[in-house]
Amino acid sequence: MSTLRSYAALTKPRLLPLVLFSGVPALVMATGGWPSFGFAGATLLGIALAAGAANSLNMYVERGIDARMERTRQRPLPSGQLTPRNALIFGVALGVLGTGTLWAVAGGTAALIALTAILFYVFVYTLWLKPRTPVAVVIGGLSGAVSPLIADAAIDGSIGIAGWILFAIIFTWQPPHFYAIALSRKSDYANAGFPMLHDRIGDDATRRRIVTWILALIPLTLLPVALSLLGALYATVALSLGAWFLYHSVRLLRRRDPETARTLFLVSLVYLLGVFAAMIVDLAARALL
Repeated sequence: MSTLRSYAALTKPRLLPLVLFSGVPALVMATGGWPSFGFAGATLLGIALAAGAANSLNMYVERGIDARMERTRQRPLPSGQLTPRNALIFGVALGVLGTGTLWAVAGGTAALIALTAILFYVFVYTLWLKPRTPVAVVIGGLSGAVSPLIADAAIDGSIGIAGWILFAIIFTWQPPHFYAIALSRKSDYANAGFPMLHDRIGDDATRRRIVTWILALIPLTLLPVALSLLGALYATVALSLGAWFLYHSVRLLRRRDPETARTLFLVSLVYLLGVFAAMIVDLAARALL
């Protein structure tokens, strides 16, 4: 792997589309129309840089743990592609660039939310909660769901109902997403020494918890429709994707094997991307009418 690709890998680039896809509809709904391309692009760049900083610093902190897990041992730090010092400098630099960009383009509130999310993710979630409690994934979801809040605050310095709803959607999506991968990689997390929910309450109870979270998530995705922020096109896609996500969670209750859990994890990624893509398409269609 080239040095450039190694630095890019620190940011967990596969997660960045989720960050950006959730920021676009928040910008549009908070604006009441489509913002200028330059403003939207700069705001989304700042959000992406801040997310990349949080992920890079997370990899720096967890480099020793990553070396013990099969799914992470080829990451740039445990595999020796980058030095910890350079990774730390890179993460801090991304954080400065991201929050600085947001401050310059979107204002102090957006920048402060981004900075708080980075610090929360690194110090509260990664260093404090994750090694100690299985509840970490729920509390840590606060930092993983802030992209819509930043985008909403970028418009006028305050957070409206649209930003809070999209934040709630991502926050509620994260536990079933993570529990699915934890069930599919049980030995990995055991080797890392992380306390997992399935270790505390059992596999079957964790599977039931996944279904419960998804049942709470589906009506949340319909709130923008109830508030006339989005229309029938989005509602149809959101309900269809929600039924698909729920089906795979119920399937996991019955099959109880790592491969089914892995499938649910992949479905969760497609689900969230699909929901936010449907928001963008619906907003674009409404603007053309």
